[in-house]
Amino acid sequence: MKTISLCMIVKNESDVLGRCLDSAADLVDEIVIVDTGSTDNTKEIASKYTNQIFDFPWRDDFAAARNFAFAQGKSDYLFWLDADDVIEEKDRLLFLQEKERLDENPHMVMMDYHVSFDEKGNPTFSYRRERLVKRNAGFRWKGRIHEVIPPHGIVQQWKAAICHRKEVQKDPDRNLRIFQSMINQGEILDARQQYYYGRELYYHEQYEAAINVLEEFLKMPNAWLENRIDCCRDLARCYDAMGDTEKSLTALFRSFLWDTPRAEVCCDLADCLFRLQQYQNADFWYGIAEQCSYQPERGGFLCPDCYDFLPALGRCRCHFAMGDREGAYQYHLKTEQLRPSHRAVIYNNAFFASLGFEKRS
Repeated sequence: MKTISLCMIVKNESDVLGRCLDSAADLVDEIVIVDTGSTDNTKEIASKYTNQIFDFPWRDDFAAARNFAFAQGKSDYLFWLDADDVIEEKDRLLFLQEKERLDENPHMVMMDYHVSFDEKGNPTFSYRRERLVKRNAGFRWKGRIHEVIPPHGIVQQWKAAICHRKEVQKDPDRNLRIFQSMINQGEILDARQQYYYGRELYYHEQYEAAINVLEEFLKMPNAWLENRIDCCRDLARCYDAMGDTEKSLTALFRSFLWDTPRAEVCCDLADCLFRLQQYQNADFWYGIAEQCSYQPERGGFLCPDCYDFLPALGRCRCHFAMGDREGAYQYHLKTEQLRPSHRAVIYNNAFFASLGFEKRS
């Protein structure tokens, strides 16, 4: 069976590193930890799992640090995790099963990355990331921030997933600071960097600047389709924050220039139309969202609730606003089947009971 080196970069991760390594240690054949300047007991924790601990001076370059970590791995395949990642038990079992597929000699393995969760721990926001690469296939990390490994060769898709369980945001300004440093040093942002720079500006409520950067991204000929679609959603959020509903709607409709409607975009459209009290139009777009197919293989940002729960919740609100209480209640029952412990469902249970609707089997 092919061997795997887990290669991680860490800094002041004493609160989460043990949790991460507990979930991954018995899945891999080697653990490499590269410390970029910890001042807590991160190294001490790491030493309980491996003696392969290296120092790498931090220079605001994630790709450089990850490439150094990968250079220390000696196994057939190189695998990466962040310190606040966890492999849940069901995914650990899948990982062990699919590890046998490495005998087919893929160049890269893609896995789902779950980054937010509902009240029961089910993922509500996911996307695909490169997770394992063949050590001697010439892969290199690229990008000082929001780093990525450009794919080539044979790519396997695994069912096992990684869960990102961030405890605290230690330096919320770091990413924007690195981007602005790159620009000040005269670096030209590629399409991926341009897109993520625009998102960082949005997160920092610099909406006009974000719009300018994101518009430039959409003009770039080599921009990834999934990023183009998400960029339209980000533009809409910027315009929403600035109170320009018309431009927000226009930005969402622009996403249809590149591909068929995505449920996430349809829900955004419906939400916007609902706020405008255009309930029939909003109901239409929630209905379109319900018809969209969930396709994680595309690799873009996915919100599973946008394909069933959120449209049903939205149509419940629309039908009630249009005076169709029975129709609203039917959509409420659908949301109850999908997410019975969601706070909106619990509230609506009490609300419809107060109107005399009896629970139906």
